[in-house]
Amino acid sequence: MKKGKGSQYTRFYKPIIEVLQKSGGSGTASEVIDRVIEIMNIPESEQEITLKDGSSRVRNQVQWARLDLVKLGYLDSSKRGVWSLTEKGISATPKSFDVLEMFKEARKIFREEKKIKNQIEESGTEAEDEIEPLNYQTELLNLLKTLPPPGFERLSQRLLRESGFQQVVVTGKSGDGGIDGVGVLQVNPFVSFNVLFQCKRYQGAVTPSQIRDFRGAMMGRADKGIIITTGTFTLEAKKEARRDGATPIELVDGETLVKMFEQLELGLIPRTTYDIDDKFFEDFSK
Repeated sequence: MKKGKGSQYTRFYKPIIEVLQKSGGSGTASEVIDRVIEIMNIPESEQEITLKDGSSRVRNQVQWARLDLVKLGYLDSSKRGVWSLTEKGISATPKSFDVLEMFKEARKIFREEKKIKNQIEESGTEAEDEIEPLNYQTELLNLLKTLPPPGFERLSQRLLRESGFQQVVVTGKSGDGGIDGVGVLQVNPFVSFNVLFQCKRYQGAVTPSQIRDFRGAMMGRADKGIIITTGTFTLEAKKEARRDGATPIELVDGETLVKMFEQLELGLIPRTTYDIDDKFFEDFSK
């Protein structure tokens, strides 16, 4: 881990615990991160800062903090997108936390796990220096970002069709307020919604002004809007999309986009593989 990394994300230890405690002990990753950003009053300018891979820096930092809290036993290690407190986390009093000591303890645990992993690798018949490949989620998102705009629009069209939308058409018109296509969501034989969608092959964060521009362009033309992006949305953009009295706009960010490809097995070839859980075997190696 890079020097000084701890000082960047340890500020999120307490808010994560507090948010989960007030949410009944669990919450989806997106819900928790949004709430943490909100209660910490993270400015939109900071939310728009991205890493080299185009992901949100502040959201990445909250994820790092969550990982430490898992190692320290405050959160469970569920990988299904739900963050949940353990008994230790439920009874914790964040005001008494020593953040620096927690950070040091988390680093110690990481080093011990790495040592065990290295010992297992060294016990093999042949040692090889390997470069760890990108996981498929990152690789897929990087691939989507390299598509030309018309290609990303047609891919979004396919995704909407696979998700149950009908009469999906890519308009491809310039000067149409950012509207890239139209479709119909048939809820049941009696209820349907006209939908307009916008595709943003994007590295950064979509802002509330962009949400308002899209809503203005779709005024009187649809019951609902969808913005699909390979980037992220600022917290203020999410609030604008859900604003009372305004035409609702659904937001699909890069992370959600990847999950949709997974669920639909679209462009992905599923396979089953396993990695050794070194932590599980620690108690048996003593």
